Amino acid sequence: MAPFALPFITGFLLSAALIMAIGAQNLFVLRQGLRREHVGAIVLFCGAADALLITAGVAGMGAFLAAIPKLTALLALGGAAFLGWHGITALRRAATVSEAMVIADAAGVTLSRALAATAGFTLLNPHVYLDTVLLMGAAGSAQPAALRPLFVAGAATASLLWFTALGYGAGLLRPVFARPAAWRALDAFVGVVMLALAASLVVRAFSATA
Repeated sequence: MAPFALPFITGFLLSAALIMAIGAQNLFVLRQGLRREHVGAIVLFCGAADALLITAGVAGMGAFLAAIPKLTALLALGGAAFLGWHGITALRRAATVSEAMVIADAAGVTLSRALAATAGFTLLNPHVYLDTVLLMGAAGSAQPAALRPLFVAGAATASLLWFTALGYGAGLLRPVFARPAAWRALDAFVGVVMLALAASLVVRAFSATA
């Protein structure tokens, strides 16, 4: 194996392992993929945001954030409020969805609202900074300076491939989600996960300031 290939593979595998965990961002991309709403724009936004955050982490932003626990706590509380609101909204959808609710529902969100929500799930989630910036930043910084761009490229590639597969691969589940019961189950799952994540962020915020 060529020496320059190892940093790329390391970044790719570490990014893939972190990003595939169930989280608010992944669930949002999945839901938009099922509805076929602005999938390309959302995938590009998520991939570009991860690339920028990984680059920032490797460049030293991760060490900066680690030195300011109060900032991490504020990010956690803001993220908890955002995820809590979306969790309650998802549970309300699960309770009120009717037989008229189908994937092709015309009452979709606009591109600007979809991107705003994507930005929220991406940038208001402290887990993004803890994993993408701090952990990826530490791993990338351990690479020789000349090889760090390859680590970033590998990590960014894994992120873009994952979101592309998640957003466009969701179409394979469209026959299942032609039934309102499937949407109710998905929204209930999304709501519970987001509220659980919000609770974990509140705990993290108070532990960071203790």
